[in-house]
Amino acid sequence: MDTGIKRILVLFAVAAVFPAATEADTYRLSKDGELRAIDSNDKFALAAADIKTLGEEGKTKELKKALKDLKANFPQIAGAEFDAFAEAEMLFAAGKFEKAFLSYEKFLNRFSESRFYQAALDREFAIGTAYLQGRKKKVLWIFRVSGFDEGAKVMEKIADRAGDWPIAIKALVSVAQAYEKKEMFEEAYQQWSVVWGRWPNGDAAKDSLIGMARCQHAIYRGPAYDSSCLLSAKGYYERFKLMFPEDAKSLDIDQRLRLINEQIAYKKFNIGKYYQRTQDKKSIGEQPDPASLYFDMVMNNWPDSTAAKLAKDAAEKNEKEKTREGK
Repeated sequence: MDTGIKRILVLFAVAAVFPAATEADTYRLSKDGELRAIDSNDKFALAAADIKTLGEEGKTKELKKALKDLKANFPQIAGAEFDAFAEAEMLFAAGKFEKAFLSYEKFLNRFSESRFYQAALDREFAIGTAYLQGRKKKVLWIFRVSGFDEGAKVMEKIADRAGDWPIAIKALVSVAQAYEKKEMFEEAYQQWSVVWGRWPNGDAAKDSLIGMARCQHAIYRGPAYDSSCLLSAKGYYERFKLMFPEDAKSLDIDQRLRLINEQIAYKKFNIGKYYQRTQDKKSIGEQPDPASLYFDMVMNNWPDSTAAKLAKDAAEKNEKEKTREGK
């Protein structure tokens, strides 16, 4: 049985057995199977967890009552701080995300030492995630447009507030992943670069480094286009191998590097083919022509590539044409 459901059933059972129990007589099932009283801190945590769930489920009526009960049962939290948080929670539960975000922002700006600070950041993260995943936003109170850019801004604000907290990393990584999902690889690369710059070690470094490599590789459009992104991707993958050798094996980074080498070699081969088509063979004489230089480069630098085989055939053809033209 789910632990949360078990806990609720036990609390209901205790209430039935001890109908006259006071607040201090609330019980729950311990890990060893015994009923034990919940101290005030635990009761507050349970009540706060219920409020979180009600907000996520959009149960505004039940949430309003739960907030009122929490304030009554724990009068020490009563005041402007709790009221500001409760207002934002009600807006969130009602699905009014734009207003809710502004309300959470006001709360966070005003109460930086609040016990609800992390909870407010979590709510902002949920709002940002919703926008990144396709939630629309209203413009002029009528039109609904993509909220993607709004989601990215929300996540950036969270990261600015949270410093090196885990939620800051989650926020920026989620934006990079969302850009990748939309195949906006240049934007995703820039976002992964931000993550790498802030957290050059640990799991964040691992994710951002391979993210930069993946995005630079995805930017490449083919042999007719600039190949500098391939060189960047190769550099990032090679660095990943050095920093995270075990992960590099499981992710088969060597295979990705082989593909990049094939693509670079084929790009150089195509340059050679271009010169082969356009060069004036009579004017070359005994000097190495550009086409031959590129074919030789491919054969020497990537001898095991498919492009090397093509270059060998093209070079032989090129020499025959030069000999024929020279006669």
